[in-house]
Amino acid sequence: MLLFPVYAPAMRPKFYPSLVNDRFGDPALYIDFLQERRAILFDLGDIHTLSPRQILRLSDVFVSHTHIDHFIGFDRLLRVLVGRDKDVRLYGPAGFIDRVEAKLAAYTWDLVERFQTELVFTVTEVCTGLDTHKARFRFSRRFAREDQTGGRAENGVLLTEPALAVTCAELEHHSTCLGFALQESTHVNVWKNRIQEQGLTTGPWLATLKAAIHQGRPDDTPIAVERADGTLDELSLGFLREEIVSIEPGQKVAYVTDAVFTPANETAIVALARDADILFIDAAFAKADADLAAHHGHLTTAQAGSLARRAGAARVEPFHFSPRYEDCEARMIAEVDEAFSFD
Repeated sequence: MLLFPVYAPAMRPKFYPSLVNDRFGDPALYIDFLQERRAILFDLGDIHTLSPRQILRLSDVFVSHTHIDHFIGFDRLLRVLVGRDKDVRLYGPAGFIDRVEAKLAAYTWDLVERFQTELVFTVTEVCTGLDTHKARFRFSRRFAREDQTGGRAENGVLLTEPALAVTCAELEHHSTCLGFALQESTHVNVWKNRIQEQGLTTGPWLATLKAAIHQGRPDDTPIAVERADGTLDELSLGFLREEIVSIEPGQKVAYVTDAVFTPANETAIVALARDADILFIDAAFAKADADLAAHHGHLTTAQAGSLARRAGAARVEPFHFSPRYEDCEARMIAEVDEAFSFD
């Protein structure tokens, strides 16, 4: 069962992020997309509570680093997807391609000829300085590694589409750990009462309308619409944009875990999470245990709350609490909230 679903009060959001486990469990943030058969995942800790249907919705998986509690879920992902036609993009830090290759090589793939399906993993690793390497692994080729042309994640951008982008930041843990932010370009809000006033009905054509707006199509672009009486018609993009939708700033979800409290990390986290609607952030240790947090490469509750406040996040959700505080969850949350709301 997913915990902590987030619903923005001012609009019907596109992204519905939920922690897969409780605040003491393995890190994994599942982000479902409204009215799309799609989801993305930040980190691949234990994901056994995700149903096969939820896993099959995944298009992109972003892994902060490959410590076992952030990557053990790859086996569950693989088990559900084998035998399906599916393309999944994976992203991680330097050395990530080797880790994925090793995972896939651990199994015997001598029965692939019996399947007519194709599962493809396209893996991108982010190296120091945001240079990227890329490789592909195909089920039909027994997941033999196919190196591809790399590039550079300019300004930290790993994924860009007309409606959204995912950026990363390099953070210091014991080794490099990536933080992520999902940003909607603009939010297109459709008003049902205005649809009815125009004699129209809802349907798949609304997705076409939203895509045209995100793509910046000209006002005279024809959009096929469905009228309330069941007949089809065409109306211009400009007319529909003026009459039935409102366009608002896009939603932003940021995710930071396993980062030590250093000046460089402070700067990178605040920039990554700037004006986020919600920031999911590691708060492994209590405020009084700052030395322990630094030794283990994590943040304290007070540090997490302070970073969220400095970033201007609208909401903060701490997670990845150390088991040593298992009986103190309420106190841990209160310490984050105190630092977040400090004036």
